[in-house]
Amino acid sequence: MLFLGFSAGLPFPLVFATLSAWLSTAGVSKASIGMFAWVGITYSLKFTWAPLVDRLALPGLTAWLGRRRSWMLLAQLGVAAALLALATADPAADLTRVAWLSLAVAFCSATQDIALDAWRIEAVDARVQGAMAATYQFGYRLAMLAAGAGALVVADLVSWRAAYQTMAALMTVGMITVLLVGEPPRGPGSVAVATAAGAGPGRGLAQWFVTAVAGPFADFFRRNGGWALVLLGFIACYRISDLILGVMANPFYIDIGFSLSQIATIAKVFGFVMTLVGAALGGVAVARYGAVRPLVAGAVLVACTNMFFAGLAAYGEPDLRFLMVTISADNLAAGFAGTVFIAYLSSLTSVAYTATQYALFSALMTLLGNFIGGFSGRVVEASDWVMFFLYASAMGLPAIALSLVVARRARAR
Repeated sequence: MLFLGFSAGLPFPLVFATLSAWLSTAGVSKASIGMFAWVGITYSLKFTWAPLVDRLALPGLTAWLGRRRSWMLLAQLGVAAALLALATADPAADLTRVAWLSLAVAFCSATQDIALDAWRIEAVDARVQGAMAATYQFGYRLAMLAAGAGALVVADLVSWRAAYQTMAALMTVGMITVLLVGEPPRGPGSVAVATAAGAGPGRGLAQWFVTAVAGPFADFFRRNGGWALVLLGFIACYRISDLILGVMANPFYIDIGFSLSQIATIAKVFGFVMTLVGAALGGVAVARYGAVRPLVAGAVLVACTNMFFAGLAAYGEPDLRFLMVTISADNLAAGFAGTVFIAYLSSLTSVAYTATQYALFSALMTLLGNFIGGFSGRVVEASDWVMFFLYASAMGLPAIALSLVVARRARAR
């Protein structure tokens, strides 16, 4: 699970934060860099093709490896191939090619996530699922460190081409793991899926829509009534401020004068540690105060810590101590808010639709933020970095207001 988590986490920074640094050093406009946030919508929509991954047998591969491992290996090969192709691209000369290849990486990565999650759930008993999930998260974070700090260091010392080729080579960690682990036994649920798939294309699609999409939403509205609309708005708004800032962070560091190695050391490695500390504090807060009350603190922290970036932009010099303070505040807030929000989303799900409702909630959580984040570069070009970070902070105000409403409602019940 550690190695599979590593394989799942590796592609994500390579089409977001790390890619934005490459585009910035290549002289791509900030407006164009911001639009690459829309690649993230691929991850938000992965539930739409999950039934194909669950039902469709791959000729040759499925007979050899089984349902889950065949899809994981195919997706990993797709990620590696797209990264190798991306390594040969020139953002300054053909940005459209970079965009399509980034989308290919994200699509294959999201497909790997679908198959990997299914394998994780089916491979072991329920009593060790917590350990599996924790190990997966650790491997995922290590991969983000490698694809973030590691890729920046290789790019600084050698070239961006070498950086992306190295990351493509690291995908073999997941491929070797897939070949070594076993395929989970096919239980009763697998028979039900096969029966539904054989019921005819139209009927199968209609049944999938009812069970996978309409059913979970109907259950959610049945349990919450009109209040469900407020909850959905809250879920959509909570991470907007964080997502808007994230896509433009590396271009900002480069603009202000930090080297790629400095960004790797402080923003990535040191930031990674501070995120873990923030996540631990969030876990303590949830254990002490429940899943609702810490939401307000998380929303306030995320919005306010963006002001540190505004201060660094106003200072205008590549001061490493100022950067460390900014990264400490931002990553602590992100780790804290991420933990408490995940705990809250988990509390909203119904036992009958746990996996599907959580997948839909997590999709809604990032969809609006990624869409608005696509315009971040235009905001920077129309104003300056200080105004952009003030704007990013202000975009957190709806989350603060709605978190207060949610917390008040919880106290009243």
